[in-house]
Amino acid sequence: MKLRNPRSKSDLNIKRSYRVLDVGGGHAPHPRANVVVDKYDDDNTHRCGDLVVRKNQTFIKADGESLPFKDKEFDYVICKHVLEHVDDPVKFLKELSRVGKMGYLETPALIGEFLHPKESHKWILLEIENQVVLYDKETIGFKPVFDFGELFLTYLQQKSLGYKLFDKTHPLFRQVQFEWKDEVTCLVNPEDEKFKKYFTQPWDMDMIKSMTPQRGLLKELMVSGRELLSITKNYLK
Repeated sequence: MKLRNPRSKSDLNIKRSYRVLDVGGGHAPHPRANVVVDKYDDDNTHRCGDLVVRKNQTFIKADGESLPFKDKEFDYVICKHVLEHVDDPVKFLKELSRVGKMGYLETPALIGEFLHPKESHKWILLEIENQVVLYDKETIGFKPVFDFGELFLTYLQQKSLGYKLFDKTHPLFRQVQFEWKDEVTCLVNPEDEKFKKYFTQPWDMDMIKSMTPQRGLLKELMVSGRELLSITKNYLK
C-alpha cells in the first residue's frame, strides 16, 4: 500500500527505535540503516563506486530476490536505485514486503532514463495511478539518443541554483520516490494502453498533468521557499 511520495531519501518516516535494512546500499548506503545487503561485494558494474559500509552498520552479501531474514524482521526497508537492475521485479518486491513492515523505494523515472541512461538498467519505470509500472527496455524498443548524465547529475547540481531548486520542487520529474506500508507491488509490461502510452507515445497535456503535482500559486511559493531554505542550509554546512 502506498503511503506517500517523500521529498527525498532524507524525508522518510523512520522512528528512532526502528530496525532498518538497506537493500542494495552499494557505494551510498543510507546512514539510518542498521543492516546493509548487496549482491556484489567486489563488482561495481551496477554502481558508481566501491562498496561502502558505515560505522555501526552490518553488511551481508545476499541476493535481494532471496533475503536471509525472517518475515517482518525489519521495521523499515530502504531500496534506492536497485529495482531497475533486477531480473525478477515481482519476486524482488515480494521479498522487500516479506522482511519489512514498511519502506521506501527509489528508482530513475522514464524521463531520468532518457536524460542519463545506463546500460545496466534492464527496466524503465513510472508511478502511474499510485502503482509502480515497469517495462523491459527491449520490449518497448527504448533507445536513448544521448547521455546527459554529466550535465544533469554533476554540472547543474553543483553550479546551478535554479536547476537544484527545480529538481527539489519537482522530485518526481527524474525519479520514482515511493513510500509504502505492509506491501509494495508493481505492474510488469502491462498491455493496458492507459499505462503503455506513457512509455511509447508523446505526452499530451492530460498525461503531463497526471504525472506532475498541480499546485496553486501560494502552494508553489511555499514549496519553493522551503526547498530554497534547505539548499541554503546544505550549502552553509
